[in-house]
Amino acid sequence: MRTVLVLNGPNLRRLGTREPDVYGAETFDDLAALCRETGRGLGLDVEVRQTDDEAEMVGWVHEAADGRVPVVLNPAAFTHYSYALRDALAQRTAPLIEVHISNPAAREEFRHTTVVAGVATGTIAGFGLRSYVLALHAVAGLLADEDGA
Repeated sequence: MRTVLVLNGPNLRRLGTREPDVYGAETFDDLAALCRETGRGLGLDVEVRQTDDEAEMVGWVHEAADGRVPVVLNPAAFTHYSYALRDALAQRTAPLIEVHISNPAAREEFRHTTVVAGVATGTIAGFGLRSYVLALHAVAGLLADEDGA
């Protein structure tokens, strides 16, 4: 069973209480359970992590690159300014899907910029927690394509 890291940036542990009109009422624990359950159904071992610390996130990305581990990443606020994270992600050795619960392009103008999208395999945004489900399906499909090549 292939491991996939689902990495989450700042404030995502506050799901359920943080701006529920934007991010919904489901909690981070709900998100983690949904990702693990989806992964099981796809034959993936999903490990869900969250940090508010940029250095820790960069370390996790290095770990994934070194291990050729696919990543589903919600960089949260790091999306808009973290060149350190972008440079770490550019070293990826496996699929990387950027996800967002809301649609950043439909929100405040500062959210329209992503420094991550240019180094990601693809981006899924605006589908609530389903964005993660769609991203895990994309990873499973990309891995199947690699295995069949």
